[in-house]
Amino acid sequence: MPALLSALDRPAPIVLAPTGMVPTKAMTPHVPITPEEIARDVAAAAALGITSVHLHARDADGAPTWSRDVYARIVGAVRDLVPEVLINVSTSGRTWSELEKRADCLALDDDLKPDLASLTLSSLNFLGSASVNAPETVRGLATIMRDRGIVPELEIFDLGMVNMAHVLRKEGLVPSTAVANLFFGNIAGMQADAAEVGLAVERLPDDTLWAGAGLGDFQLTAQSLAVAIGGGVRVGLEDGIWFDRARTTLATNESLVERVHRLLELHGRRMMTPAELRAHLRGGA
Repeated sequence: MPALLSALDRPAPIVLAPTGMVPTKAMTPHVPITPEEIARDVAAAAALGITSVHLHARDADGAPTWSRDVYARIVGAVRDLVPEVLINVSTSGRTWSELEKRADCLALDDDLKPDLASLTLSSLNFLGSASVNAPETVRGLATIMRDRGIVPELEIFDLGMVNMAHVLRKEGLVPSTAVANLFFGNIAGMQADAAEVGLAVERLPDDTLWAGAGLGDFQLTAQSLAVAIGGGVRVGLEDGIWFDRARTTLATNESLVERVHRLLELHGRRMMTPAELRAHLRGGA
């Protein structure tokens, strides 16, 4: 069977990113901020079908926080409502760069221990801010994840980060079961066109389970390209608050997930179930 058709037969992981660090209630009333709001949005999306959820924490004022205690409340609320969905906690360096703060959520234990954690593989610029990821911090986070049995979710914004994924795998810091989100449309990163998507996917380490994500107006474009070539999809208000490029309709997490399912249906594909992703993470898929 041709490689593309074989890829299209693979189930597609749907990664929900409901909150992020940027959207506020002033920007859109639909962004979930509190643990209860986040859990409700995840449950509504799970009723449609998602594989995993990428969580960011906010404090009582709605500002991003690294606090393990806040993450504990969010993870607990999500697991109470949808225990089957895999949970990924963010170790983002967009607001703080210190290893100790970024690793705090990795210390969650027992029923609150996350299945995955994000690992951005290098520093990068966004439109008006930077995410600082020093090499020693990246390796420090990867080491903690490895030692705690938390699978890295690689956050890849440019081809240099693809190369870093190979380096970290060779060093034993990234397992073959690692998963990746490929981001397209950032001003200083890979763009959402067929050539750059194809090149990034071709250069990934062998057997990488990947999902395509588009930032802002490029969310649907990147998702469509990912679905068309056999990838998964990352979706949610973290990546864009508008449903359309004309910016006439504010999105909800539920409406964005529903659209991804329509894309999969049009391509004759199905979603990867949480159980299938768990098997992959155990090396059994």
